[in-house]
Amino acid sequence: MLTGQAVARVHLLRAGNGSLAAVIARAEDRDTIVVAGAVREGPITIDRSLCLLGLPGAEIDGGGVGDVLVITAPDVTVQGFTFRGARFSNLYDNAAVKVNGSERPVIRANRFIGCFFAIYLSDVRGAVVEGNSVEGLPDEKDRMGNGIHLWKCGRATIRRNLVRDHRDGIYFEFVTDSRIEDNLTQGNVRYGLHFMFSHRDSYERNVFVDNGAGVAVMFSHHIGMRRNRFLHNRGGSAYGLLLKEINDGEITDNTFTDNTTGLMVDGCNRIKAEGNTFRTNGWALRLFANATACTFSGNSFQGNTFDVTTNGDLKLNTIEANYWDRHIGYDLDRDGHGDVPHRPVGFFALLVERVPYAIVFSRSLFVALLDRAERVLPSLSPADLKDDRPLMRPPHG
Repeated sequence: MLTGQAVARVHLLRAGNGSLAAVIARAEDRDTIVVAGAVREGPITIDRSLCLLGLPGAEIDGGGVGDVLVITAPDVTVQGFTFRGARFSNLYDNAAVKVNGSERPVIRANRFIGCFFAIYLSDVRGAVVEGNSVEGLPDEKDRMGNGIHLWKCGRATIRRNLVRDHRDGIYFEFVTDSRIEDNLTQGNVRYGLHFMFSHRDSYERNVFVDNGAGVAVMFSHHIGMRRNRFLHNRGGSAYGLLLKEINDGEITDNTFTDNTTGLMVDGCNRIKAEGNTFRTNGWALRLFANATACTFSGNSFQGNTFDVTTNGDLKLNTIEANYWDRHIGYDLDRDGHGDVPHRPVGFFALLVERVPYAIVFSRSLFVALLDRAERVLPSLSPADLKDDRPLMRPPHG
């Protein structure tokens, strides 16, 4: 038998048989605490490396005092609980589970109901947040904080979570080298995913549906967004995905369906957008003139009110080999590409960009005739905004 090493123990706490804080105080590093039933207690601090496990039906209710569970030690696992009772505040970011200055926390398979902030990570490295259900209060969305909130973190993995009815579903600020995978964010007031000043992160196979706006990516570089779905994000200033001041981004194999604006590119450099599907959006792509060295190829534009619009000339960007359902052309050499260029920006799209209220005339016959005339004899649309090799068939189903 090894000597000089503490033996990990298991502590069982049944509801009504003591205090969770007292059990934590008696525990040592690497111990496991198993909780049965509902505990009404908080704030509770975990200041040593423990595994906190909830049996079916386990619940921790903070009673609306402040935070519910605060983690300050490394290598803490919290799994299997229902959390309630993080206090709403205009001064403090109270959370159901708050992790401060820790490493490698695991927050897995928990349910958060009506908490101001659900999961809040600050100055944390190597966190894993997976399989949680984060549910705000549908009737009090305007009071909610963010569902999963990370500030100044690195190497985090956020995967297979459901977040709904919060301010922002998932929020990143100063977060690097991290992954967001297979999450569903729905019905959040502001953004399904919102991140700023966060670099070398990847976002894959997520679904952002029916949020105030889908995703906002701001002031970051080396971002990868692949195989996500942006669905039904609608409103006066809503979009599926907003890119603002982004350098070196890869936007591939995503689906944008039924958004007010599918993809908005503002002040970005070296964005590579390939293999995306834009279907039945208001504006599929809004590509501002302050974007440079961006490439759009292999994308499919189908059933959108406006496929592309801009606010200026676009000499420094490339749009080539995309499928456009409005393209009227032929392929005599049968190479799969149209023999005549397609100009995706119509006269009316330019007019609405300058006079938004003109949208009320979008279904008029006169507007349709003007757009057709502009395509035949272009005089107003940017000369360089055209696809010289449009695809004759969609590149993907």
